[in-house]
Amino acid sequence: MGMKGNQPDEAFTGFVSAHSQALRRTAYLLTGNTSTAEDLLQDALVKTWLAWKRVEQATAAAYTRRIMVNLATDRWRRKRYDTVSADVAQWRPDPAAEREFAATDDRSFIVRQLAALNPRERAIVVLRYYHDLSEADVADSVGCSVGTVKSTCSRALARLRTRAEAAQITSRSIS
Repeated sequence: MGMKGNQPDEAFTGFVSAHSQALRRTAYLLTGNTSTAEDLLQDALVKTWLAWKRVEQATAAAYTRRIMVNLATDRWRRKRYDTVSADVAQWRPDPAAEREFAATDDRSFIVRQLAALNPRERAIVVLRYYHDLSEADVADSVGCSVGTVKSTCSRALARLRTRAEAAQITSRSIS
């Protein structure tokens, strides 16, 4: 049973108002680029609006995240040989993001490391640890099995750890 009401425009506008910042941050983490993230979010919101009468209010944010993951994957497949670079110079974190990452000294390092992962790994890590979704929910969002989520996440985290350790060793030797 989808969302029913006399004014779906108002319900959708309320949804966008309530979730746009979180969805924007997710889009940025999925793409590593501000302008690409804005395009991704806009495309996902258009698709959500087109299906709005079928979308349950309780799962609308998850529905939109799933669309973003699928669109990001589609874009990656079309541009398979292009590299994703973090556009750190244009990144302007909102206050909520700054508070969430206050314990992290180098936000740009994290964004660059996420951007270095392939889109599927990036989506799984972002959904699992940024959105704190269960492995089953991540599997549902990405469209794979729970085992794939576990193994992909494990490999991605190992790669992130290795890069972080290498960067730490490099920064010590430079100092």
